[in-house]
Amino acid sequence: MIILAQTNMSFKKPFLILLIFFCLPECFAQETVEKKNRLTDNVTERFTVLKSNEQVKDGLYQALYKRKTAVASGKFTNGKKTGMWYFYDPKGAVIQTYDYTKDSLIYEAREDTTSDFRYLIDKVITDTDRVTKPMKAGGRYYGYLPYLGLYKTTFDPYMYGTGGYVAAIELLISPLGRLASYKVRLVSVWSGDFDQTTNMDIKLFKEEDRKFIPATFNGEPILSRIVIKCRLNTSGGLEFF
Repeated sequence: MIILAQTNMSFKKPFLILLIFFCLPECFAQETVEKKNRLTDNVTERFTVLKSNEQVKDGLYQALYKRKTAVASGKFTNGKKTGMWYFYDPKGAVIQTYDYTKDSLIYEAREDTTSDFRYLIDKVITDTDRVTKPMKAGGRYYGYLPYLGLYKTTFDPYMYGTGGYVAAIELLISPLGRLASYKVRLVSVWSGDFDQTTNMDIKLFKEEDRKFIPATFNGEPILSRIVIKCRLNTSGGLEFF
């Protein structure tokens, strides 16, 4: 009888320890509140924030194109992106996977000749050179929304119309993967007299929006430019074609 009592106790202790272990995360989990926010005219984000501090995102995050197609999905932990994030184009195709915990690019979809992105380096490239383009965590759609959202025209788009203009964003990326300059060029397709370039203040961007994966030339990081063709919307801002 004494041996049986000791045996029963040996099973109860591990069970009690496991029970406490699995209950601890729930006991210490902080309460969250669901939020929604409009990033652009076409993109809305859904996320949760701490109830104790609504400035801090915590939990699942999703950005939706026209409220139905995900263009970004992942998780925040105490205000920081963590784990694997998935980024999509407006049609729902995966264009990038990024591990924020490891700060590592896992997958980047190939870009074809129809892309509105162009990449420039001050090098003569031969067949034997190995060149990689600069890249942005967030992919070629969601990752570049902050650069579209900052610009506004100096004139009333309703008065002059928007279809007669072509816009281009130019981002200068340092060999260290830092945003060095940001310009917007606006050109009239009807009149050769209108060709306006605006230099934007990069200090207006968040720290994560100034960070890139730099271009490389034969394994060495180099200075590069990203040029993105855009269109002018009726609010005087920029949108992807």
